[in-house]
Amino acid sequence: MRIRPAVAVVSCATAFSASMIPAAAQAEGRAASSDTTFSHVVVNGGKDVVLGLTTRKTITITWTATDPDGVVASWPAVWHGPNTDDADGILTSYPSAGTCTVSPTDPTTSTCKLSFGVDAARSFRHNGLAGAWNVAIEAQDANDDWTAIDVVGTARFKRYAEVTVNASPEPVRKGRTITVTGKLTRANWDSRTYTGYQNRSVQLQFRKKGSSTYTTLKTITSGSHGTLKTTTKARTDGYFRFVFTGTATTGPSTAAGDFVDVR
Repeated sequence: MRIRPAVAVVSCATAFSASMIPAAAQAEGRAASSDTTFSHVVVNGGKDVVLGLTTRKTITITWTATDPDGVVASWPAVWHGPNTDDADGILTSYPSAGTCTVSPTDPTTSTCKLSFGVDAARSFRHNGLAGAWNVAIEAQDANDDWTAIDVVGTARFKRYAEVTVNASPEPVRKGRTITVTGKLTRANWDSRTYTGYQNRSVQLQFRKKGSSTYTTLKTITSGSHGTLKTTTKARTDGYFRFVFTGTATTGPSTAAGDFVDVR
């Protein structure tokens, strides 16, 4: 097994201080058969991490580390960029190692877990950081040998979005036209403001008074600066809302229903 020093990484560093891929494993992009292997890597319970301008969240990473000699310690890092040498974002709690528990039936296998804080204001300073990030993991075995792999899993960090709704007139006569307006905005990590999100599909939904189920009436596209506007016929008392399902870089959002009294 290749022996190497631990890699020091810090949040928002421009690059790793050294490659996290052992030389023997670079050809295949994974650990050699005699090194520690990593599996079952899960970030944030498998859910997207959605961040506004000042959001602070605790992120948990879980993984399994297997080594013929047993695992003494293991460290994860989440990074963004074309490769580790040119990473433009790194999230880690280094030097804190994960808590690893040896399997009672297999001393070569440990399940590990680590939680650390993510601060959007410090770690997400431009919009290019939205989307898929990679998970790197390093481990030390009982013989003080080290294995580090650059990509053993992925995580997705998204920009927070918000959609609003207003249905009018209120009240309205049955059969008359109801105009539903709103706006779709999202966190702009470049300008540190919330800005309109245009040319996005947004659903207009309706829930009849006394019901718990919303039905999609139509899908519209957000206009300039994220504006939303459409019309529908007044049929019965109920609630209108806009629903944005999200994109690869932006989280979903659902407006609170706006009640219209139909007479």
